[in-house]
Amino acid sequence: MGIRTGVIGFGLAGRVFHAPFVHAARGLDLHSIVQRNGDEAARAFPHAQVLRLADDLFHSDVELVVVGTPNNTHVPLARAAIEAGKHVVIDKPFAPTSAEAEELEALAQKQGVLLAPFHNRRFDGDFLTLRKLLDEGSLGRPVTLLSRFDRFRPVPRPNTWKETEGAEHGLLMDLGPHLVDQSLVLFGRPESITADVRTDRDATNIEDAFDITLHFERDGRKIRVDLGSTMIAAEPQPRFLLHGTAGSFRKSGVDPQEPAILAGATVPAQAEAADEWFTEDRAAWGTLTTPVHPGDPTRLRSEPVPTERGNYRVFYQGIAEAIRDGATPPTTPRDAIRVARLLEMARESSRTGRTLPVSPETW
Repeated sequence: MGIRTGVIGFGLAGRVFHAPFVHAARGLDLHSIVQRNGDEAARAFPHAQVLRLADDLFHSDVELVVVGTPNNTHVPLARAAIEAGKHVVIDKPFAPTSAEAEELEALAQKQGVLLAPFHNRRFDGDFLTLRKLLDEGSLGRPVTLLSRFDRFRPVPRPNTWKETEGAEHGLLMDLGPHLVDQSLVLFGRPESITADVRTDRDATNIEDAFDITLHFERDGRKIRVDLGSTMIAAEPQPRFLLHGTAGSFRKSGVDPQEPAILAGATVPAQAEAADEWFTEDRAAWGTLTTPVHPGDPTRLRSEPVPTERGNYRVFYQGIAEAIRDGATPPTTPRDAIRVARLLEMARESSRTGRTLPVSPETW
């Protein structure tokens, strides 16, 4: 029997990103789902207990709670779960502010429970491929990286909390945590940040576009990382475009795990042996462009790069091992605090029109 796990929320987050992968991950047992209304959770996971109130979950024998609810509920629900002695995973944004993120970190330490942000995009196949190329030195010294999530939604969607006015909503809080976290995984602490957080659509209640430039330094050389997202990109930019001294890597599209589940796919249980979840089609692979002969830039070749297999189950397997065996968790509250601080600095940079230094003392 795995660690008894309860998922709060069965909207997009709970239905696509949490319940299926908790159910499939080795070491966890999808014991309960909190869904206030409807029977979708019961139909999708008939073996799981369906509750209507989060308080009922907190008073149950569940050991791990996953918070997959609207952004403004993350902190109060996580706080209540931690105070009830539960381990907790929080969907992004971990908290609307770095102060609230630090509060949750301190509370979890006091209670002696695990607390982790759901930074699942570390386990996207395209990001794993990019990281592998960097580790192998396939592009030489990295110089610039473009990383984007672009959409085309020129008209606000009705009847969704995601279009509701508030500092905890909008694209910066929706996709910014993923983009910033991936950059920190690759390059560590940035030296400074410059940002433009704005509204692009004709009518909107939220920040529906942003561009963030993170300035890094490695071995005495600069690396520029440009992150961004907008809702008016009918022709999106690449998901990743990395330029290095020995070549370039371009990757478009999105990781196939989310679209597969939305289309009705079932996440297979994590077996001891490797399985086929989820291999990306060759047509979607990225392209590595390098000189035919090193040192001769006049003749270039472009080759497809097989996409590494993305696997969000690995995140939850890591959570199980951290709880059960004391292993290092896949993410920590400190990761989320750093992301929250940089998102706050992005807003300040945008408001003041300044590039802001990132102090190592507060990192």
